[in-house]
Amino acid sequence: MDEVIYTPESQLKNPRVLFKSMYNDLILSRELSWRLFIRDISAKYRQTMLGYVWAFLPPLITTFLWVFLNNQKILNVGKTAIPYPAYVLIGTLLWQVFVDALRAPLEKVTAARSMLAKINFPREAILIAGLGEVVFNFLIRLVLIISVFLFYNIPIQSTILLFPLGIISLMLLGTMIGVILTPIGVLYRDISQAILVITQLWFYITPIVYPVPKEGLGKLVATINPVSPIIIMTRSWLTGTPADAVQPFIYITVGSIFLLFSGWTMYRLALPHLIERMSA
Repeated sequence: MDEVIYTPESQLKNPRVLFKSMYNDLILSRELSWRLFIRDISAKYRQTMLGYVWAFLPPLITTFLWVFLNNQKILNVGKTAIPYPAYVLIGTLLWQVFVDALRAPLEKVTAARSMLAKINFPREAILIAGLGEVVFNFLIRLVLIISVFLFYNIPIQSTILLFPLGIISLMLLGTMIGVILTPIGVLYRDISQAILVITQLWFYITPIVYPVPKEGLGKLVATINPVSPIIIMTRSWLTGTPADAVQPFIYITVGSIFLLFSGWTMYRLALPHLIERMSA
């Protein structure tokens, strides 16, 4: 049995030991993260009348609203490469993947406060369990994407093979932001409230339910918005429609990987101090 020795010295003084410990705990957390994932999924849908239908309702309602506004000429969205209802539904589902990944770290750590204060276990298990729930919810919603393809007779192109890469990139970006915000969010509940407000605003400035504007402030916002190229390319790969955002997609994905590792390190270093405050 491995022996763990705790010292008051900062772990950053020996990065090699820190990173090795992070890797070992990541491997050891597999079994526990699976158990936490099963528990959370069962608890989420056990006491609901509609069950898994709740996974479909938000994107369906959002799609219906935007299609109604567009059909009634309240909004002039413009021409889209695929039928507008399919365009909105696919964009909304992709956005939901990003938002779920962003919220999961803070929500799971906050929900596990009492367990963290009483039991010593690999803290990475909480993050992995949260990411597993994001993947599970997306797999359920794939039914909607398949239905859209069948209903609108959208042809399947070879670019669909790149679609999983886009989903992974959305999860990386969302998880990266969520992990970085988690230490602050555990201390101040304002962060969780701010995430709700900011993601709602973020939705409207991201080309989810409308194409990227060709000029003006809207084009500038879409250009500097890190989620935009990922959603644009992922939807393009899925539907086989042309898009020109490969380069920013690569930059943001690679940047998300490095920043996620940095956020994980911050999470690892900060959590013992946060647990001490939670236990006080």
